[in-house]
Formats: sequence, C-alpha cells, structure tokens
Amino acid sequence: MKNSRLAAFEILYDVFSNNAYSNIALEKYFKDNEVKDKAFVTTLVYGVIERRLTLEYITDEFLNGRTKPKVKTILLMGAYQLYFMDKVPSSAAVNESVELSKQVGLGYYKNLINAVLHKIDSNRINLDLIEDLSVRYSCPQNLINMWSKMYGRENALEMLECINSKPPVFAVPNPAYVDSHELLYELNNCGIDGEVCGDLVIINSSFDLNKCKAFKDGLFYIEDKSSYLCAKALDAKPGEIVLDVCAAPGGKTFTIASSMNNQGRVYSYDLYEHRVKLIQNGIDRLGFKNITAGVNNAEIYNDEIPLADKIICDVVCSGFGIIRRKPEIRYKNLDDIKNLPDVQYKILDTSSRYLKKGGRIIYSTCTLNKKENERVVSKFLDEHSNFSLIKDNTTFITSDGGDGFYYAIMEMNND
Repeated sequence: MKNSRLAAFEILYDVFSNNAYSNIALEKYFKDNEVKDKAFVTTLVYGVIERRLTLEYITDEFLNGRTKPKVKTILLMGAYQLYFMDKVPSSAAVNESVELSKQVGLGYYKNLINAVLHKIDSNRINLDLIEDLSVRYSCPQNLINMWSKMYGRENALEMLECINSKPPVFAVPNPAYVDSHELLYELNNCGIDGEVCGDLVIINSSFDLNKCKAFKDGLFYIEDKSSYLCAKALDAKPGEIVLDVCAAPGGKTFTIASSMNNQGRVYSYDLYEHRVKLIQNGIDRLGFKNITAGVNNAEIYNDEIPLADKIICDVVCSGFGIIRRKPEIRYKNLDDIKNLPDVQYKILDTSSRYLKKGGRIIYSTCTLNKKENERVVSKFLDEHSNFSLIKDNTTFITSDGGDGFYYAIMEMNND
C-alpha cells in the first residue's frame, strides 16, 4: 500500500512535469495503486496546485537559487501542510517531508529540506497582508488583469476571494422519482449532509457516489448550478426534438430530458466514444427513455442528425470559470487559448444549421473570457441576420453559488 505523501508526490510531479490534469492524474493513480488515505492525498494534491504561486513565494524566501524540481515539489508539499492543513502538526509536516526525500532517492537534500521547512515554520507570513494579489490568491497576474479589464476590478477581486474555496456540489433530483426535499431525505439516509437550494440540493459533506444507494438507484445526478440553469433556460418542451452537441458527461442532457417529461427526443453527442459512454451510463442509471447518445464531431455538419426545435451548444473552452474544481487551469498561458474562439464559432455555426425555423439555440461556456463568450456570439449574430439574441447571462464565481459561466439564448426568425 502506497504511503499517502509518496502518492501525493508522484501525482504532483506528474502534473507539474507532464502538464497532466489533476483530476485525471488522481483517478488514474488511485485505479493503479492502493493508497492508504485517498482523502488526504486528494486534499494535498489539489491544495498544492491551487496554492502553487503562494507556496513558491514562501519557499523561495529561504532558498538560495534554484533547486531540483523534485526537491521543490517536496518543499511545496511541506509548506502547504504547514500553512493550510491545520490537522497536521508542524513536526509531522517537516519530518515526513524529510522522510519522503529519502523514499524518492533525494536523501542528499534531506538537510536542505529540513532547514527550509523549519525556517518557514518559524517565520510565518500573514498571507492576507501580501499586497501582490497574484501571490496572495495564487492566481497568475495575466488572468487577474484580464478579469479586471473585462469585468471590472471589483468583480475580479470578489472572484479572487472565492477561487481557493471548496466548490459547492449540487445534486439534481430525478423528477421521475423525487423532488429536492425528498432527495435530501434520501441523502440523509445515506449519511450525506446537505440542504435544499430551490430545485437542487447542496451537498455539504464528503461522499462516495459509488457507495450511495440513492445515486445507484437513479434518484439524482451531479450538475453545477450554473450549468443546470443554462439547461433550464433552453425551455425544452415535451414532444420537441433537442440536440446537445457537446454533451459529456451529460448533466445538461439529463436536465433537458427531465424538462420534457420523457416525451420527444434528446440527441446527446460528444466527440469521443469513452465520453459518450459516460452519458449512456447516466441514461441507464437514471432510467431516461427519450435520450439517444452518440459520437459526433460538432465542428463538421452531419446530415444524419435531424433538424431540432432546440439546441444547446456548450463548447470547448479555456475553463476559467471552473478553476476551483480544476486548479491547474488558472496557470494556462493565454496565448495557448487564442485560437479557441475560432473553434467555438465553428461549432456554433455548424450547430445552427440543425435548427428549425423559429427554433432556439443556446451557446454556453464554463469560462470567464469575453473573447470566448460575448465576442463569439456577436460575430455569429453579425454573420447570421436570421438570428436574434434573446438574452445573455454571465455568472461570476461566488463562495456559495455555481461556477463561472456564460450563456446566450438566440432564436432563428420564422422568415
């Protein structure tokens, strides 16, 4: 069985050196290895990635020059335990980091690691007093600048206050079986704490979906509140034909199908077979009869797809609205995403060709970047005079709300 800190080190080094996604790296590691304390490993991995800039500021204060990446990873882990894991004694944070250096063949650096972590422990910094917002919130300056320019400094600061908090988890009741109050009762019976939030339930305690009877029985699915509200805004009606062109893992598809009372047909597509399988697993578990899942490239027109009354087009994006859930996203180079709007526009343009006259299409992203949001929609409307904007909506990251999200509702004229 793998030692928890060794497991966290190996996952973090994979993320840092290979640009692996944290959630995928964790899932793969837990699948391939037996780990002593998965919750501890998960907290440490996500925490170090999330707070990387802050931790580098703390550790660099006591390092003379550069050091090996693996040594730096151990120091970041140790510093995170000292600053952000209250249940870990300082002595354990230091001593276990020294022991870890031996386990990964870096025993030569044990004295350096011991000395630096002791200095960090003895010279605590009040992070709230750090004037550099990038360091205080561990958010790259270019992202802070972009948010400030696009959404105003006040909104940017409010989001920075939230990006390192634990993101809320929302359970969506399957209306064929339960409403939100009944679902909360069932979750409580599974030992899961939560509270009703309108049509949804916020889950407040840790849980394992695979061990939750209410989940296995198809009483609910997990979908962020912002995504749920976007799907509801499509206003799908019983008997209609609806397309979800970039659907995996399926939350919006399920919300749309529920709105249709299992009448009509939802065609739920994604690019890869393994992602379509996620949708199909949800369909089977939840018992939907009006959903067809399949593989399709949303950028290329497919004449086998039927014309639809409603379409939801949740495109690939930079993901800056979900950095609480995938903390490594915040470190993306903005130059690396500059071509995304072209891809997004192509998907929207192609998807619009499936829409019936008088139909409705929603364009959405889980990012906060006007180049991927309003500007894509503006370009589409400029080049498609037969479409009108009904409403657009931006949701900012808040402590108790949904993810950062954008959607625009457009309708095709009947002419």
